[in-house]
Amino acid sequence: MQLNDPVRHHLQDWLTEDIGPGDLTTDSFPEFRLSRHQAILRAREPGVLAGLDLALEVFRLLDPDLGVEPPRLRDGDALDAGTVLARLQGVTAAILTGERTALNLLQRLSGIATQTRRFVQALEGSRTVLLDTRKTTPGFRLFEKYAVRVGGGHKHRMGLFDGVMLKDNHLAAAGSIRQAVLQARARVPVTVRVEVETENLDQVREALAAGADIIMLDNMDLARMREALEVIQGRALVEASGRIRLEDLPALAALGLDFISTSAVVTRAVWLDIGLDFSAT
Repeated sequence: MQLNDPVRHHLQDWLTEDIGPGDLTTDSFPEFRLSRHQAILRAREPGVLAGLDLALEVFRLLDPDLGVEPPRLRDGDALDAGTVLARLQGVTAAILTGERTALNLLQRLSGIATQTRRFVQALEGSRTVLLDTRKTTPGFRLFEKYAVRVGGGHKHRMGLFDGVMLKDNHLAAAGSIRQAVLQARARVPVTVRVEVETENLDQVREALAAGADIIMLDNMDLARMREALEVIQGRALVEASGRIRLEDLPALAALGLDFISTSAVVTRAVWLDIGLDFSAT
């Protein structure tokens, strides 16, 4: 991830949240501001790395003179248990104070990248593209979606501003799929695709007739999706979503879907176990 000013502002805000008026524990040892230590970031279980540069930047915000042995790893690399991610050399207090914020980022993002990689691998050999969703942590979306990309997934929408998705409540408020599509089409740029969420074959037919660019098959079983694809016959892109499980992906990919979108790559991702330990200098 590019370490631009907005990203650094996020990192500084998260440090401020944790430190508050001061690190009571570390500040109890004034000598820690004068001494230096070496610390090692190490994976404690297999997974996919994401967020290493962000974690290192956390420490640099506290110690601009931090020394880092050039990492041989990059985001997206596979990790084994015991893999050393980086060796740090810096002010003892800075490493101690920044440890939790840095690890929170590194563990969370690596967990998402690891989960995403499992989903992507389950689709290998098919034409189906894995997409994320807007089910993300408020204020942390940029980073969670970055971790999905690192794991091999793709962005569905970053937010409400970069795509038209007519969901069930939009359709109910507009009165019909046809009316919703026509009204959206009249107001958005011609380069923007209009997607319609459908729950049954009647809605699929209506969305197709209305000229939807993408038809989402929401919470449909395999048999119903197969019928829907026969109705659509390539006249719109097709996305499956809703209760997508890892074990279901090969069968879904075999249908010939264009996209599968799932929040599970973020919402069901488990933090990857990564630790930081002081070592002899």
